[in-house]
Amino acid sequence: MIKRSPYSISFGRIPNQYISRSLMIEDIIDILNADPVEEQAFKITGIRGTGKTVTLTAIEKELREDDQWIIVDVKSNSEISKELVASLYGEVPFLTSFIDTNLNLSAFGIGINIDKKSPVTSMDVILKKILGEVQKRNKKVLVVIDEARKTDELVDFIQEFQILIRNELPIYLIAAGLYDDIESLENADGLTFFLRAAKYEMKPLNLVIIEDDYEKTLGVPEDMAKQLAEMTKGYAFAYQAFGKYMWETGNKQISKTVLALVDEALAEKVYDKIWSELREKEKWYLSFIVKKDTISATELLELTKTSHNEWSEPRKRLIEKGILDGSERGVVKVKLPRFKEYVESRLV
Repeated sequence: MIKRSPYSISFGRIPNQYISRSLMIEDIIDILNADPVEEQAFKITGIRGTGKTVTLTAIEKELREDDQWIIVDVKSNSEISKELVASLYGEVPFLTSFIDTNLNLSAFGIGINIDKKSPVTSMDVILKKILGEVQKRNKKVLVVIDEARKTDELVDFIQEFQILIRNELPIYLIAAGLYDDIESLENADGLTFFLRAAKYEMKPLNLVIIEDDYEKTLGVPEDMAKQLAEMTKGYAFAYQAFGKYMWETGNKQISKTVLALVDEALAEKVYDKIWSELREKEKWYLSFIVKKDTISATELLELTKTSHNEWSEPRKRLIEKGILDGSERGVVKVKLPRFKEYVESRLV
C-alpha cells in the first residue's frame, strides 16, 4: 500500500505536513490572553494560498484547549449577531440555561417561549446581557470570520462590536481575508475602529525551514531541497504543491511532470481567480514585468512607452494584491512562484 502524501493542496484544513506561522499565532494568543486587555480585534490578510485559514484553525485549536474561551465561527453574509447568539445558546450549557431562564428570544426563533416574559426584540440588548453572564463566569468569547469581506451584515456587526468593547465586555474578533476585502472594510464609513485594529500580513514562509522540511520528508539531497524551496518563493500553497507532487511521483529531481502538475494546481486553485480579477491594464504591464526577475521602473516605462503617472495606479494595485514586490525603491519583481509561466501561457 502506497503511503499517502503528507502534503495537501486542499483549502480549509491543516495538512499533515505544514509550516506553522508560530510567531504570529503565539503573538495573537498572547495578546488575547493579556491582562489587562490590550487588543480585542485582529485582522489577518494576504493573497489566496498563503495559509490564512490554516492559521485561523491553529489559533482556534489552541484556544479551545483553554476552557476560558468560547469560540464561534460566523460568515460575513449571515445575520452575524443572531448567528452568534444562536451558537452560544446551542453550544454553551450555562448560556442555554441562562437564556431559557432569563430571556424570551422567541422573536428570533431561539430558546424556549416564556409566556411570563415579553420577547426581547433588540439583538444589541441580547448580546449585552449574554456577554454580561459570560463575564460573570470569567469566560471570553472569540468571534472568528474567515474569508471576511464587506457586507452590510459585517459592517453592522463591527459597529455593534465597538459598542460592546466600550462597555468592557469580554468579546474578541479575528477576521481573515484578502487584501482588497480587508481594505474595503477598513475604509467603510463608521469603521475607524476596525482600521486601527491590529493587522497581520501573511508573509512568505522561511525558505530555510522549507528546505529542511523537504530534505527530511521527501528524502531529497540538500541541494535539491534548496532548489525546491527557492522555487516556492515561500508561498504556502506552492510549498504544499511541490511537496505533494514530488512525494507522489517519487522523484528525487524536479521533473517536467512535477512542474506541469504544480503549474496546473497553481492555475486552477489560485492564479485563474487572481487573473480574472485583474484589470486589462494590469495584465498588460505584467506581460512586460514577467520577462525579467527584477525590473526597474525606468526600464518598464521604456518598454511600455508609458509615463510614471500611467504606471502609478497599476503598480499600487498589483502590490496591494500581493502579486508584485515593490519594497526595493525603483524596482518591482513578481512575488508568486511560477507566475511568469502562468502569465506567458495566458498571453499565447
